[in-house]
Amino acid sequence: MRKNKVDIITLGCSKNLVDSEQLMRQFKANGYTVAHDPEKVNGEIVVVNTCGFIGDAQEESVNMLLELEEAKKKGRIGKLFVMGCLSERFKSELEAELSGVDRFYGKFDWKNLLKDIGKSFYDDLSGDRLLTTPKHYTYLKISEGCDRKCSYCSIPLMTGSYKSRPIYRIVAEARKLADRGVKELQLIAQDLTYYGMDNYRHLALPELVERLSDVPGVEWIRLHYGYPARFPYDLLRVMRERKNVCNYLDIALQHISDRMLQKMRRGITAKETRELIARIRSEVPGINLRTTLMVGHPGETDDDFEELLAFTRESRFERMGAFAYSHESGTYSFENYEDDVPDNVKQARLDRLMAVQQSIAAEINEKKVGKVVKTIIDRCEDKYFIGRTEHDSPEIDPEVLIESEKTLNLGDFYNVLINRAEAFELYGRPQSG
Repeated sequence: MRKNKVDIITLGCSKNLVDSEQLMRQFKANGYTVAHDPEKVNGEIVVVNTCGFIGDAQEESVNMLLELEEAKKKGRIGKLFVMGCLSERFKSELEAELSGVDRFYGKFDWKNLLKDIGKSFYDDLSGDRLLTTPKHYTYLKISEGCDRKCSYCSIPLMTGSYKSRPIYRIVAEARKLADRGVKELQLIAQDLTYYGMDNYRHLALPELVERLSDVPGVEWIRLHYGYPARFPYDLLRVMRERKNVCNYLDIALQHISDRMLQKMRRGITAKETRELIARIRSEVPGINLRTTLMVGHPGETDDDFEELLAFTRESRFERMGAFAYSHESGTYSFENYEDDVPDNVKQARLDRLMAVQQSIAAEINEKKVGKVVKTIIDRCEDKYFIGRTEHDSPEIDPEVLIESEKTLNLGDFYNVLINRAEAFELYGRPQSG
């Protein structure tokens, strides 16, 4: 165990990561050495920021805590604290089962951790972070919570109602980040497109993105986690007019069957969904769409799933993720529906859906061979420099593997000629000039 060292372990989404980075900054201000997701966990203090979205994420969090409890018993770590979504949702259950954890905190009360160990929380550093990402990109959280009523979703149980951050604070944070060398902002929220309804009484995401695009030094802005119902269409004008707003939109559609959309309480129809996709592609030429789809929601029939498969083939999303329904306590689905799709059927449907998407992704990537694309360099690995185009978000999207005799600077942009393509990777060489 290393004295005066704090290990922060983040599980779950990038929104959790931002919280961890803020906590890390406070620990550093209190004189601690701080490590994030270290290879060797041996801190005097260990904090686990948990995820509680679906069963698999909950299991990952609990298994991590069990391992750390054992490490604490053997003296390899000191104090063990838990924060985040799982702790917010199941605090009393976790306290009963995990006696080795010193204290549990929820999604928003983690600031008390510092006070409870006799340290200061510096208000003047509130919002400041120790970035865990490469220095040229980071995540920028614009809100907390969610006001949607999707049948399957447990997020509102953990995060509460929607709370937009004021535009001036977000822009001020972006300026600070740009001054530190950040070139690429990943805008994140539980529901990006609802931004502003609570503070400004209108959908203010287009205004926010315009203001952020004016920040000197910000070369790419990428939008994550939009919602299809009541979409703020003026955003498309901003995306079309502002060169540093990436032609990329992450918008979760979940399904296309009207039966399932109604049971999921998504507030949109199949017809409206298709009209939305058509308008986005028409108003922002060259845009790449990422979506998330769900299989196995209660009541999903073979016909519903076949309709979803056909929709996937028809829409040809450039990026797609999918997951199987998880029957989460406290949700509308849990209280009102039977989890009537067997697990083996859910998995079979998921496998078929992803196989269709893999074929689509391979065809789309193959068309990029011979083209020159602007690419940012994230890291060097083996014999390749690894980069991304404006159509690729870190961690979840394809990468560009670049062979170059000359050293490419991390965080710089290069024009790269694509000479080979696979379903989830591109290969290329930098072009001179």
